[in-house]
Amino acid sequence: MLDRSIGELSRFIIIALGTTILGFASGHWWLALCAGLAAYVFWLLWQQNQFDRWLANGRRGPAPTNFGVWGDITDDFYRMQRRHRREKQKLHAMLRRVQDSTSALREGIVALEDEGNLAWWNPAAGQMLRLQGDDAGQPLVNFVRDPRFVEHMYERMGGGKETNPQPITLPAPGDDTRILQMEVTRFGQDEALVIVRDITRLHNLEQMRRDFVANVSHELRTPLTVIAGYLETLQASGQAPRNWERPLGQMSDQTVRMTSLVNDLLLLARLETSERDSGRDRVSVRELMERVAGEARSLSGERHEISVACEEDCTITGDAGELHSAFANLAFNAVKYSPDGGPIEMRWHTDGNGGHFSVKDAGIGIDPMHIPRLTERFYRVDAGRSRESGGTGLGLAIVKHVLLRHSANMTVTSVPGRGSTFTLNFPTQKLTQTSSEAS
Repeated sequence: MLDRSIGELSRFIIIALGTTILGFASGHWWLALCAGLAAYVFWLLWQQNQFDRWLANGRRGPAPTNFGVWGDITDDFYRMQRRHRREKQKLHAMLRRVQDSTSALREGIVALEDEGNLAWWNPAAGQMLRLQGDDAGQPLVNFVRDPRFVEHMYERMGGGKETNPQPITLPAPGDDTRILQMEVTRFGQDEALVIVRDITRLHNLEQMRRDFVANVSHELRTPLTVIAGYLETLQASGQAPRNWERPLGQMSDQTVRMTSLVNDLLLLARLETSERDSGRDRVSVRELMERVAGEARSLSGERHEISVACEEDCTITGDAGELHSAFANLAFNAVKYSPDGGPIEMRWHTDGNGGHFSVKDAGIGIDPMHIPRLTERFYRVDAGRSRESGGTGLGLAIVKHVLLRHSANMTVTSVPGRGSTFTLNFPTQKLTQTSSEAS
């Protein structure tokens, strides 16, 4: 830049000296100097005008041929324009490749801008959400009006506190026979991507499984009741042969176990099929813990030391029966898997993240590799010990579904041979403090 300024200043000085010398020769040096400077300024302005016209014409065609400082500016601008065109062509090619690749995906992809307005979508998303070409620029919630998705989107876009990080499952717009799974991921300042998946087949298979389990479990209740009644009659009559006593006892025990299994399956089916977060009971945590502790002591037969610590009483808004089932399952598991005389601690405390109910035992513990699968149906860390204790393998699965319906979650910490701690974490919005004065 300094070289160009020096070069232009040199040209100006040469023109000034040349016109001055010619002026001395003619006797009117100042007229010659003014004429030379005027010609120089006119030349600069003419080059500027050429450059401005080229810019105003959209930079079509080659840049004008100029000299001096305007020639350098024109050359630099032209080189910058060519570099910009090459980069623009690369970006366009990259964008075409991205669009071609996303067009081949079976999942729908929707790009949002300006806090939720449609910017672009691939063909799969257009088909699943019934989007047309002239829908660009409109809010996505105009086409997907399900309140759950609207809440999910505004949570992900920063419009509120996120309480449900899981994808949203809902019927397709205008077609209730198709089930979509939608997830919003924010990036940049106001942009977001929406991933749309058609899970109709998986949803139908899962529904068939739930219906099958529920129907079979329901149909088994009547024959099990009949079998249990006849076995009880035979055992109580005293007329059965002595060598039948042991088989009858085993049959009775297995009938009780099957009845428990059927009841748990029916409870799971109800939890899965009924609406989430439908309970509006106000359940006192202290009273619930005392009731569960009494039931656990009865199950234990005074073989364990069961203690209750409720640091601050609260009420949980939800379904009283489901909450009792979740608390009791953890307490009963602690009794079943703890050695005789082992301590079992039931504790409730609150903090800035909500309320926490924990059950700590000094039992056999759980290897860390098993912890992620504990809430699966019929998953057993030790199958033989579980059957001996009368477990159905569904207790923690029931706890998981109860927690989902109450916007809560469970954490597990365990050391093999040193016991386990199961903790149910309830969000603050589910809790209401109970004042000490009221108690």
